[in-house]
Amino acid sequence: MKTITEIGGPTSWMGPDLQDRDEWILDLTGSHRQELLDALKGVEDAGLDFLEITRENFPLPTVGPLLLSMLDDLLEGRGFVLLRGVPIEGLSERQIELMYWGMGLYVGICLPQGAEGTDLFAHVRDEGVDRHANYGGGLLNRHSGALPFHTDTSDIVGLLCIRPAMRGGTSTIVSAVAVHDEIVRRRPDLAAVMYEPWWFDRKRGDGPDSFAQCPMYAVNDSGKLFAFYGPDLYKTAQRGEHVPNLRDEQWEAMALIDEINGSREYQLHMDFQPGEIQFINNYLVMHSRTAYEDYPNPDQRRDLIRLWLTLDQDLDIPEEFNERGLKTRSSAFAT
Repeated sequence: MKTITEIGGPTSWMGPDLQDRDEWILDLTGSHRQELLDALKGVEDAGLDFLEITRENFPLPTVGPLLLSMLDDLLEGRGFVLLRGVPIEGLSERQIELMYWGMGLYVGICLPQGAEGTDLFAHVRDEGVDRHANYGGGLLNRHSGALPFHTDTSDIVGLLCIRPAMRGGTSTIVSAVAVHDEIVRRRPDLAAVMYEPWWFDRKRGDGPDSFAQCPMYAVNDSGKLFAFYGPDLYKTAQRGEHVPNLRDEQWEAMALIDEINGSREYQLHMDFQPGEIQFINNYLVMHSRTAYEDYPNPDQRRDLIRLWLTLDQDLDIPEEFNERGLKTRSSAFAT
């Protein structure tokens, strides 16, 4: 059996140590904001749709390098960045989406979302959906309840705040590496279980293609740790005819990781404000959300826009993550 050891390093952090520090925050200047508005005007004047936007026709001579500079922190550092000051005031929803899409092109390649894989964005807002209904359709972004700690199925996820909730809706993140290392110290037997393939729900209906296997943790040949965690995905995969029942030790492993994720000593909290974007590396950081209550006025209700990004470089994702579909996607864009 392969020996599982602690990883440590800058990707392993404790939330309270960073909560009141600002090195994970990037603030746009007035000239940055004007540059974004000018780029938006350019694509609107040209009548361009989302898939027609490129770095060339959405020029960001100073904001672009700033966005690219985030990759060092996202890939080799803490795994998250909060960008503040995106100029969304007075813009329509479509204008905000166009600007966000153009910004995303400077970070990576935008991926489709939704149950059919045809949506360019996902609006994270309460549409009255029962969080337990048809999870296979990917409805967790459409209710106001709390979300468990999880990772998304993209290299990077961006969340742009248009409007916060009246109460609640706090984003909470933890270092997947710090959680891993605590499990190795506390229960190495369960750490080994987490390195095994786990059946998960790919949210593609009820056929055999809807289910695949991926470990919670894997290490590449360079010793870098990658995480994938979706407790609801493991549970809803149980409906698959060929999917075996979760073993006792798997339930115990999920309970332990949820216990550690729920500990304040690991958590960092963010209460989003309009014009803020949280970027997260899904291989290094797990995220959750508290339940929230909206304003009575529909025009004031909480709304975030989720953007999924894959990076145009080979991240050397472990072979064990093949079924997750990201190794091929990232490697394909390597130059």
